[in-house]
Amino acid sequence: MFKYLVLAMRTPRFQQSVINPHIAFLDSLRKQGKLEMSGPFTDKTGGAYLIKAANIEDANAIAFTDPLHTTKSSIVSVCEWSME
Repeated sequence: MFKYLVLAMRTPRFQQSVINPHIAFLDSLRKQGKLEMSGPFTDKTGGAYLIKAANIEDANAIAFTDPLHTTKSSIVSVCEWSME
């Protein structure tokens, strides 16, 4: 398993109603052992979370099912992260 940093940056189309489904999505990842940590940015522009996945394709598949992405409320990007 590799670690991937998921950045979710709010768009002008951000919908406040997507927050609870997003939290449920993160809770599901946590229960599956795929989520290491998560949190919002203090300036309210978005947030980030760290997931475990077999490869970048799997990480993208996970991140792109996030309600933030599917509702176009945020731009979601995924980067492999080598923590030292």
